[in-house]
Amino acid sequence: MRLLILVPIIHTEQDMGSFSEQVKQAYVQKYGLAKWEQHLEVINGLWSAIRQLIDAMALPYARIRLYQDGLPECGREEELVKEVAGRGSKNHQLLLDLMQKGATLMGTESPDLLMQELTLLRAGLATPTVPEQADAAPAIDESRKLLAERDHYIAQRINDTLCADEIGFLFLGMAHSIEALLHPDIQVKHLLPSLSAMGAEPKSE
Repeated sequence: MRLLILVPIIHTEQDMGSFSEQVKQAYVQKYGLAKWEQHLEVINGLWSAIRQLIDAMALPYARIRLYQDGLPECGREEELVKEVAGRGSKNHQLLLDLMQKGATLMGTESPDLLMQELTLLRAGLATPTVPEQADAAPAIDESRKLLAERDHYIAQRINDTLCADEIGFLFLGMAHSIEALLHPDIQVKHLLPSLSAMGAEPKSE
């Protein structure tokens, strides 16, 4: 039996890198500055809760594998996590802490699929909002198709690398859906069941 713990995440400004300012401006324009600040408070509270729950576990760190939404399988995984952690990402700072205790960081996603998503994201931020687009449907369909392909890759990566008697932590945005794609011998637990049940990541646009 293998155990996978799903950790639902909301991406922070630091996680978004060069897109952070554009995302902030779009959010503030739509909802106002007060809502943006409230949004940040919710995210910070979420990461405090996640850290507390994980810290409270008596984990066998040598048998822990860490899988991260948006982290490509590329040979530079630790370097990338340190870079984003250095920008203030609570997600990646937690990964570093777990690695220092003996957990193993795993490249999780396809670099090619991530590059395709980056291209879609750039196009989306450079165009009007969806209701203003006459041809939004093809872009939405492409985004959903790409998300499904990413989910298959993530699930297969876990299927192939999580060994018997190991525990995987998968930090994953709530728009994803991978449970049905995992091998039947992988037991899945949700770190924050009530949040995971929402079924969709709160939007930042």
